[in-house]
Amino acid sequence: MRKRLLVAAAVVAAGVGVVAVPEAQAAAGPVALPAGQYTLAADYHRYDALNDALAATLGTAAVHTVMDNANHDRTGITDSLGIAGFQTGFRFDSGDNSDCANYPQGITTSRDAVGTAGGGNYDGHQLVLVSWYTKDGCDGDSARSRITLVDWDATYPNKYRKILLVEATGTADAPSFKDVKVHAGGVSWYGDHLYVADTGHGLRVFDLRKILETDTGGTADQIGRQADGATYYAHNYAYVLPQVGTVTAATTSGTALAWSTVSLDRVDRSLVMTEFTCSSGCTDYPNRAPRAVRFPFAAGGTTFAAATTASQALQLPWYKLNGVASHNGRWWFNSSGSKQLYYWTPADGAHTYAWVSGGESISYWEDATGPDLLWSLQEIVGHRNVFAVTQATYGA
Repeated sequence: MRKRLLVAAAVVAAGVGVVAVPEAQAAAGPVALPAGQYTLAADYHRYDALNDALAATLGTAAVHTVMDNANHDRTGITDSLGIAGFQTGFRFDSGDNSDCANYPQGITTSRDAVGTAGGGNYDGHQLVLVSWYTKDGCDGDSARSRITLVDWDATYPNKYRKILLVEATGTADAPSFKDVKVHAGGVSWYGDHLYVADTGHGLRVFDLRKILETDTGGTADQIGRQADGATYYAHNYAYVLPQVGTVTAATTSGTALAWSTVSLDRVDRSLVMTEFTCSSGCTDYPNRAPRAVRFPFAAGGTTFAAATTASQALQLPWYKLNGVASHNGRWWFNSSGSKQLYYWTPADGAHTYAWVSGGESISYWEDATGPDLLWSLQEIVGHRNVFAVTQATYGA
């Protein structure tokens, strides 16, 4: 990573992405809501029997094995993003960059999973993880979702691998799986578990120790156990990640949460979420003020307790929010509609900064030897940059 930051610094010095430090504009800030109105119910064992049967039938692959077989090339960012504090980043290969049926949404990293210990490596790799949703054709309905594991370490090639998200079905004697049809607008990685936003319900839970190997023949529309009982297809994906559990949200506020995006706060040991809403005029999204809610993990662990009550809830003055991050009492919110990044703490108040178009989720990157970063990405077809900025650039 240090090598990559030095390269990025040289690129910036050469004139790519040179932007003055932005002037923050004061703005109205969030208002506290009763946190006790928001709860979670977690079940990490819902699919145990079926997943055990699938693992016995197909076999599992460790993350390092998946990355040893990474088969897509990432490339450097070749244009200026027009934002301050730019440090580094990459773009997906030409096929993924121009794909009108698949859209990158959430972002998390192995620094979320393990912190700075061991250089931020998970199973020997420093990784950036991006969630995607797939439409049934360029103008079709949502059909499935996947993740991409991207190597981000000078020790390894500039490669990434796609993994299909699935939900176990069938019986223990004849296990199968089906597509996970969620927008995957946010993703958070803590320990071994991956939390994927499920807009109307809460979170889908996955375990990165349980990646399954599948058969890569067949046709692109085939999924699950085939008629011969021995073949398992996954739309030509070689790896699938089965859902292990659910985290279901509830509220007494009278208005259910819309889980648009999520992020991990390692300092507070909590997961934060926010909602994509409109001030007015939207037909596919709520027309009301959005909220941000913080849910603490169980004491001493990386999972939620069976029942969890929120520790913080906020009503926000901003709209069309695709990204949220929190770290050490500070909050950041990304509005794709306004192309702005909002920063807020109770002490410093709210400040507004210029941001990228098509911006999606945010992930906080802790660094023991360099500046902490904010990672984000763009979903725009033909302009899918995954990038990092110094978090200190976007503060009071």
